[in-house]
Amino acid sequence: MKNIGIIKMNSKGQVTIPKVFRRNIKKNEILLMIRKRNSITLRKASSKKMAEDLKLAYKTEEAWKQIEQGKFKTMKVEDFLKELKKW
Repeated sequence: MKNIGIIKMNSKGQVTIPKVFRRNIKKNEILLMIRKRNSITLRKASSKKMAEDLKLAYKTEEAWKQIEQGKFKTMKVEDFLKELKKW
């Protein structure tokens, strides 16, 4: 299983990213960490796209808040895809 790793947080709150995941991460590269309910997403944040990455992180956080508050609507797949293209 190439895409699964187990990590443990130490007493200082630090974790080590497993080697298999570090291969494409350069020293001092900036990463974004986004929490969604009980999951955490770790994503590269290139300096060229940092603003876009932060905007995505903000939108994701806001969307999860709205879902948790029941402020969402259902729609047909076709309509959803049209809305998604606007992003």
